[in-house]
Amino acid sequence: MPRTTLFAVLLALLAALGLAGCSTPEPANASTLDVAAAVVIDVRTPEEYATGHLEGALLLDITADELEAALPRLDPAATYLVYCRSGNRAGAAVELMRAAGFTDVTNLGSVDDAARATGLAVGR
Repeated sequence: MPRTTLFAVLLALLAALGLAGCSTPEPANASTLDVAAAVVIDVRTPEEYATGHLEGALLLDITADELEAALPRLDPAATYLVYCRSGNRAGAAVELMRAAGFTDVTNLGSVDDAARATGLAVGR
């Protein structure tokens, strides 16, 4: 099965689970996260990113397959903190990354949840 098709199936499955409210962010707070050593990833669309994002966040739109395309360039041993609008797409991104061999990946939920958990400012 081509990688793109596999990703589409995985994303559809995770989206269906997300609609059922099954994708919940992992509990995290600034005191337990090593934010300085982590890569913060925003998996929303560029339009959503422009409305406000965590300072220093890398934009990799999961709906445009940008995250999947970037995986070969990312260090699977690094720490990743992922967020979106509600936590659903971040949950799908975390599952995709874990399936690709990434081990230290955390779903921070929404941009507001992520800001509280990391202590990072939301900028434009």
